[in-house]
Amino acid sequence: MKTTGRNYQVATGIVILAALAIRLFISSQFLLVPDEANYWQWTRYLALGYHDHPPMIAWTIRLATEIFGQTEFAVRLPTVIGCAIFSWYTCLLAARLFSWRCALHTGILLQLILLINGSALIATPDGLLLPCWAAACYHGYRSITDRSAAQWLFTGLWFGLGLLSKYTMVLFPASLLVCILFTREYRTCLRSIWPWIGLVFSLCIFSPVLVWNSQNEWATFRHVLFQGGVDNRELVTLSYLGDFLGSQLLLVTPVCFLLLLHFWIFPASRVKFPGPKVSYLLWMSLPGFVIFLLLSFHVRIYGNWPAPVYTTGIILIAAAYAPWKSRGIKMNAIWKATLGAAALISLPVMIQVVYPLLPLPIDLDRTARETVGWDILGKKVEAAVQQMPTPEATFIFGLRYQYASELAFYTPGQPKTLSINKWARPNVYDFWFHDSMVIGQDAVGIFTYPGMEDRVATLFEHSEPVEEIILTRKSPWFGIQNVQKIYLFRGYGFKGGLRWQPQNNNDIRATLHQTSP
Repeated sequence: MKTTGRNYQVATGIVILAALAIRLFISSQFLLVPDEANYWQWTRYLALGYHDHPPMIAWTIRLATEIFGQTEFAVRLPTVIGCAIFSWYTCLLAARLFSWRCALHTGILLQLILLINGSALIATPDGLLLPCWAAACYHGYRSITDRSAAQWLFTGLWFGLGLLSKYTMVLFPASLLVCILFTREYRTCLRSIWPWIGLVFSLCIFSPVLVWNSQNEWATFRHVLFQGGVDNRELVTLSYLGDFLGSQLLLVTPVCFLLLLHFWIFPASRVKFPGPKVSYLLWMSLPGFVIFLLLSFHVRIYGNWPAPVYTTGIILIAAAYAPWKSRGIKMNAIWKATLGAAALISLPVMIQVVYPLLPLPIDLDRTARETVGWDILGKKVEAAVQQMPTPEATFIFGLRYQYASELAFYTPGQPKTLSINKWARPNVYDFWFHDSMVIGQDAVGIFTYPGMEDRVATLFEHSEPVEEIILTRKSPWFGIQNVQKIYLFRGYGFKGGLRWQPQNNNDIRATLHQTSP
């Protein structure tokens, strides 16, 4: 490797390590958001699979908390490290396709995009999916160019680990197959037995999820089909399209997203690149995006779902506009606008989770609503439990599974908590608890919807009037702000009704295990 190439490689590593250090620091500075608390709760009930997602998020958080304790830092550590691995593998692919200078600019852009930072700083399956996708993309490219048996096995390894992280990974082999079929130089690789051996290898890695689902009426796949709108009677709607496109503009940044659309839509924009290389970058990003776009005409698509499809797209942007070789003034201006827009959106949000920098009203400040006051609420719930006639036989619950998990993490002593799902949606708590475990016991619980106390009271012999708890924060702009109103409920003599009860007998999510008392 030439000296200049080595310098760019070192610089790329420094950028990724610096971003890793910053995220490690920030990760310990704010309370768990509800979804993070939910995934942490999974670690207390380790299994081969879960209702919502594959088990990797629970397994890795459990490992981190066993080493570093039950802290926010430990809960987020797997995804923070995962983002660094994602960045490195994406840069490796950029270097292999173009140069280490291109890889450096790719790495810089990756650290500034809000979608990537969110996946790193918030412990969700996306933060583990992304490194698996990037690694599979790198080894997949080496597989079809080097025709190496070892590379096909590495591709299968990362594909299998990706499936254990999040089911979006299933788009990877579909995209790779489309790439091979539509690129003449790659087609002959399908004549080898090694791609198929790699696929079998990945399915062996994924087999724990299949075992768990076979024992639980395929509950996870029912959930995924429901999320995909299989029960939605309205085949085509425009209700979700604006939300989908708007979320992508924000999370990927408007400049990046529009540049990618330009590359995807207009073939003339890609003629400057070597055909097979740009073909790989194109087909490993476009098919996944098109699938989510089409689904948005039928069902709501959450903004983070398409995250992995941008991996190769970001390389394409860096290759086209970053100053990794002689560029005109116009190209450099576009690149500066790309970095500037990413930083302008991402950095304030990262600061906002630690300190209320932006003068936002609470209704617009999601970070406040999801991170403020859980520790205070946990102490108030514990105090209420101690005031009950028999504290040792009083269970704690939330009407949302995320809130039940927040109480599990932040109530002193981290007690077991339950979720009353009867009127909500099926979730993992339906697999852990049933009525007979707590029949006749007293309970202290929380919910956020006014008027729910009458409905919850029907599950108990009698109850007390709810107590209102206001979670607040101190803003440099507005002083003390009311962030959220929580209703504290005290019930006596639980009669049953923990598990979800479907309103429609044909609901695809319904299983005998979940709905039985």
